[in-house]
Amino acid sequence: MTVTAGVVAVQGDVSEHADAVRRAAERYGAAVEVVEIRDGGLVPDCDVLLLPGGESTTISALLAEEGIDDEIRDHVAAGKPVLATCAGLIVAATDAKDDRVATLDVLDVTVDRNAFGRQADSFEAPLDVEGLDEPFPAVFIRAPVIDEVGGGVEVLAEWDGRPVAVKQGPVVALAFHPELTDDPRIHELAFFRQAAADAEA
Repeated sequence: MTVTAGVVAVQGDVSEHADAVRRAAERYGAAVEVVEIRDGGLVPDCDVLLLPGGESTTISALLAEEGIDDEIRDHVAAGKPVLATCAGLIVAATDAKDDRVATLDVLDVTVDRNAFGRQADSFEAPLDVEGLDEPFPAVFIRAPVIDEVGGGVEVLAEWDGRPVAVKQGPVVALAFHPELTDDPRIHELAFFRQAAADAEA
């Protein structure tokens, strides 16, 4: 099985996410073809999508300019998985509390940008994530926080009493950076575990 993984490459940890999704796929005997997405027309051919961090206002503007925003909405509507991290979470949300961010509205959450502080306030923490047997070494860098979640949103992890990992339909969104560790379990959870379970059913 070959999975086409699109990494939205206008900003963020593109190569790190590509490496992480390849490591995750190996555990499930899948091959991955990684496509870096900077232009419209590529998302429809992708099985899964990664929406990395960066600067959310810039990312959302570039997605709209290239028409990638509507393609991501169609991808989600078709039930195809998306993993959105840090600024990707902000862009995926319904409300970023900032009119400069043109959100995708594919995740029914309200997000507070940079709620965990500046770069100097970055930290790593062992995080209990729903669906993982052992804590995940979560890296928080200028991290947003989820203030409110809609009724259809499942909270997968909290830190300091606030949601930092959520799931709605095919979208998994995180306030932290799983790609900055050697642990592929978040990418497995987002992209491969359900498919493997369905295949065994």
